[in-house]
Amino acid sequence: MRACPRLLSDNRKRAAKQSSYIVQDAMLTFLNVVQLVLYIALLALVGQGVLYVLAGPRRQNNFFYKLLQVLSKPFTLPVRKITPRQVGDEQVPLVTFFLLVILYAIVTFERADLCVTSNMVGQAGCR
Repeated sequence: MRACPRLLSDNRKRAAKQSSYIVQDAMLTFLNVVQLVLYIALLALVGQGVLYVLAGPRRQNNFFYKLLQVLSKPFTLPVRKITPRQVGDEQVPLVTFFLLVILYAIVTFERADLCVTSNMVGQAGCR
């Protein structure tokens, strides 16, 4: 008994469409995770900046300032490595903040583009 060629092509189309959805869903999940990590780092840097202003020179003894430094350290260390020596250590968190804002905007636009072009707007990850 032979299968109908039309049924086989329909099954292949469905399988290709389903695998396309899986790839798009995985990409959406990846972009959401990256966006979340960037958001946490940005909030840590903003909190660090607020405490820099409020606590003044006593900020080095502040527990929350140290905690925010630990949270932002994975991002400030690479920026310290790539910036020239003329950039002071006090300016590195500010440079890091602006670089993270740019990355956050790129990830947000890519996520929106993925949601709109693949008609996934109604999915939970696109909300």
